[in-house]
Amino acid sequence: MSANTPAAAAPAKSKKMLLIIIGVVVAVLVIGGGAAAWFISSRSHAAEDEEGGGAPAAHKEAPKVAPTFLPLENMVVNLADPGGDRFAQIGITLELEDAKTAEQVKQYLPSIRSGILMLVSQRTSTELLQREGKEKLATDVLREVSRPLGYSVPSERERAKAAAAAEQDGDAEERPAARKRTERNPVRKVLFSSFIIQ
Repeated sequence: MSANTPAAAAPAKSKKMLLIIIGVVVAVLVIGGGAAAWFISSRSHAAEDEEGGGAPAAHKEAPKVAPTFLPLENMVVNLADPGGDRFAQIGITLELEDAKTAEQVKQYLPSIRSGILMLVSQRTSTELLQREGKEKLATDVLREVSRPLGYSVPSERERAKAAAAAEQDGDAEERPAARKRTERNPVRKVLFSSFIIQ
C-alpha cells in the first residue's frame, strides 16, 4: 500500500498543474479579447466622429501626405563672439512638402548653404545657446531656403508690423491672406539634427 501512495500523488500534482496552466491561458485569452474588442470599438467610434458631425469637409478631402525630409551636410561656422574663438557645428534637416520640392531645393543647395553660413556667422554663442536664439535662426534659415523657390517668409518685425496695422485699421482680411501665403510654402520646417557650440 505504501508503494501506491507516491504514484497516485504524482498524477494528482500533474493534473493540478495542467488545470493551473489552462486557467492562465484562458485568462490571457479573455483579457486579450477584451482589449482587442475595446480597440476595435474605439477605432470605429473615431471613424464615425470623423465622418459624421465635427470634422470639416476640407480635412476629409485633403489626404495626409507624409513629408519629405532633406538632411543637409553638417556646417561648421565661426561665431561673431569677441576674439573669434567660438564656433558652431550645426546639422540641419528640412521638412518639405514632397519629393518635388526636395529636388528644387537640391538645385539651389550651394546658394542656400552659403546663405545659412552667413546667417550663423552673424550670431553669438550667447544668442545661440538660448532656445529663442535657435528658433529665430530656424525662422531665418526657413526664409533663406524659401527665397530661391519664390516664397517669402515674413520676419518677426514684419509680422509684428502687419499685426499692428491690422489691429489699427480693423481690417481682419489682411491677416488671413498673409497666413495663406506662408502656409502655401512647400518648405514646412527647419529642424536641427545637431547643434554644438564650442
